[in-house]
Amino acid sequence: MASTVSLAHSNCQLLRPNDVQSYIGLRPMTAQISMRTMPVAKARPLTVIRASNKQETSKSNEQETSNSNKQETSKSSGLSNEECEANAVAGNFPDPPPFSRPSAPKGTPNVKPLSLTRRPRRNRQSAALRASFQETHLTPANLVLPLFIHEGENDTPIEAMPGCFRLGWKHGLLDEVNKARDVGVNSFVLFPKIPDALKSPTGDEAYNDNGLVPRTIRLLKDKFPDIVIYTDVALDPYSSDGHDGIVREDGVIMNDETVHQLCKQAVSQARAGADVVSPSDMMDGRVGAIRAALDAEGFENVLIM
Repeated sequence: MASTVSLAHSNCQLLRPNDVQSYIGLRPMTAQISMRTMPVAKARPLTVIRASNKQETSKSNEQETSNSNKQETSKSSGLSNEECEANAVAGNFPDPPPFSRPSAPKGTPNVKPLSLTRRPRRNRQSAALRASFQETHLTPANLVLPLFIHEGENDTPIEAMPGCFRLGWKHGLLDEVNKARDVGVNSFVLFPKIPDALKSPTGDEAYNDNGLVPRTIRLLKDKFPDIVIYTDVALDPYSSDGHDGIVREDGVIMNDETVHQLCKQAVSQARAGADVVSPSDMMDGRVGAIRAALDAEGFENVLIM
């Protein structure tokens, strides 16, 4: 806010508008003006000199132009650097943007503002602010590529997922990971196709240390030690019933017994070299139980997604 200089008959001082508020964190502006006072016979009327040479407009004119001024505040003055510098040297600084509160649409309820000290939407009101405060920059390093694997040597198409294949040992698996790494993807999650002969009602194959998933983890980690391997923790690929949990004879999923199996599955995957285990089974209490099981076996650094 520009200060106002008042010239009177016996002094020269800085006057501030009565309605100026004090803002925390802003230092008060000080000015040192030295002038020799001259005695006069008659007091002159108060003369006000403003930093801006623009004439004040009436309230009606301000209301009419408030919307257009609001739009112009984000536009450049169009002056060159030299012109801006010359104006600054001459003491001609731009006026502050006019404050106006745009009108709300007809029918908007008149409510008392919420008592909020924290309004995160302030940080998102312009492209520049969003770029300054956004929390995530999405890159290939943030992506996780699913790898569908099976016991065969060659890739086989997945009928329900056109364009996707179950990767084989011979070339497909390692080639797929190698191509992904070339474009910056370094994280992979495994989804196995287990032979029907190995499935059971209790899904015991899920924690076979020499099963399809542990062998795949060991192979990938041996070839690409720096990749991040996620695993799926659930019994449905290993269950003869096709469910994520053990199914009781009355059709009820047995929650706690399933969690016991899931803990053994997660430990088996961690033992093979998995970096992150990812429960997808939706059993109650399984995340805490898996964390405890991993820690008890010395896998404190294995993550849970």
